[in-house]
Amino acid sequence: MTKPLIRIGEVARDAGVSVRAVRYYEQQGLLFPRRSASGQRLYRPDTVTLVRFIQQMYAAGLTSSRIAELLPCWDAGHTDPAQRAMLRAERERIQAKVDDLRAALDRLDEVIAITDTHP
Repeated sequence: MTKPLIRIGEVARDAGVSVRAVRYYEQQGLLFPRRSASGQRLYRPDTVTLVRFIQQMYAAGLTSSRIAELLPCWDAGHTDPAQRAMLRAERERIQAKVDDLRAALDRLDEVIAITDTHP
C-alpha cells in the first residue's frame, strides 16, 4: 500500500522550512513534485526527509548544483567512482570547516573562562 501524497505546506511544516524554500528547491531542480488535477504540488511523504537533507547540505556550504549531483547517490544508494570522489571531497571540506569552528569555539571558551575569573 502506498502512502498518500502530501501538499507543499505539509512538507514545509514537517521539514521545518518555509513553503518558499520548498518552491526554491523545486526551481533548483532538487525536488520534482507531481501535480493534482487543480495544479497543486503533491509530494511523496519521504520528501520531508529529503528537504531536511537539502537544508543540511546548504548549511554545510554546498551549492544547489552540488546538491543536485548528490541526489542520485541519495536516491540510488550506490555511486560510481567519480561520485564517490566528489562525496569524499565534500566530506573533507566540511570536516575542515568543522575543525575551524571547533578551534574558534575553544578560543571563545578560553575568553569566557578568563572573563569569568575577572569580573
